[in-house]
Amino acid sequence: MAQITGLDFKIREMAARIKELREIEGLTTYEMAAKTGVSAEEYLACESGDSDLNFAFLYRCALALNVDVTDIIEGHSPTLKAMIVTRAGNGQEIANAHGMTYYNLAYAFQNRIAEPLYVKSPFDEAAQNRDIELTTHEGQELDIVISGHLLVQVGEHRTVLEPGDTIYYDSATPHGMIAVDGKDCEFYAIVLNPTGEPIPELTQTEILRPGKVQNVDTKPRVWQKYVEYDVDDNGTPTSVRFKNTDSFNYAFDVIDEISYKDPNKLAMLHVDKDHVERRFTFTDLRHASSQCANYFKSLGIKKGDRVMLVLKRHYQFWLAILGLHKLGAIAIPAVNQLQAHDFEYRFRTAGVTAIVCTPDGYTADEVEIACKGFPQIQKLIVNSEREGWRSFDAEYKLF
Repeated sequence: MAQITGLDFKIREMAARIKELREIEGLTTYEMAAKTGVSAEEYLACESGDSDLNFAFLYRCALALNVDVTDIIEGHSPTLKAMIVTRAGNGQEIANAHGMTYYNLAYAFQNRIAEPLYVKSPFDEAAQNRDIELTTHEGQELDIVISGHLLVQVGEHRTVLEPGDTIYYDSATPHGMIAVDGKDCEFYAIVLNPTGEPIPELTQTEILRPGKVQNVDTKPRVWQKYVEYDVDDNGTPTSVRFKNTDSFNYAFDVIDEISYKDPNKLAMLHVDKDHVERRFTFTDLRHASSQCANYFKSLGIKKGDRVMLVLKRHYQFWLAILGLHKLGAIAIPAVNQLQAHDFEYRFRTAGVTAIVCTPDGYTADEVEIACKGFPQIQKLIVNSEREGWRSFDAEYKLF
């Protein structure tokens, strides 16, 4: 399984704080969307931790919620008044936005009137052939290149900065930057507010009106291929329409598609009964579900077959159900409290082909009793070896 950093977990923590503060302030998600300059669905994605939280969005949230941005990032307010020293490599990592990682160098300083940021901009070959992502916010900004080469666009003007070069501009003008010339770039970005107040709310996006929902950014979303809906004057959805339903497959069209767009995005954080933590990216789920599909196919399971999943909260449930989706088989989730007669009824009524079962408690014993009348049902068990059963994990050979 691919290793990822703790950034996705950090995003989840910040998103939870934003939700808690919003509820304390008595604001709706639609009001927060308007205050932060994003669409209602984009805000919900941010608040649920399913979207990157760039520093601009965090500042807008802080202003709307009447807190310091550090309350959101770290869960506590800055405490230093006289000075702050940030040693090399110790800045507070804020977020990954526009392909760059930002580190706040004065996060613990009270009532600061500038945000000094250390920024890492990795070179992206694909970015060289598309428009630079632009953003705006009130105030002014000073960028100082440390290493590499940085292509900066302010309005319609573009220039390449080398190490030691600086650029100072009105940040209310649409601006953005990317690393060029085949190397990563590092630079300082100092965001200034001449009023002496905290960095003000960024340029607002017009509130959504009735009609087809619009995405305020240009980044295509997976859901747009399959769902469209209308909203009323308050931004409340009034109707939903589903598209391409005949060819839709959740595992291929959602999980795999997100994996291709954002390979290291956290899809699932699983903590088992022994407190063992496992992190699965969308790429992990794509690979694991494909292996599951191939494994089930090797057992003779095919499109339309019914497979029962009695897996409590084992992480294997998600790998198995996605694999069955890809195969076109029908997954039948069931609780582990079922008795033998309950299983018999379901086996007979649904025409169950196979069962993937938890080893916990007496569930497997009840399944064995029920299967005496259904010898054709293949029995698979997770995290265990049991006579007469296939060991799902041992044959699966992944985690």
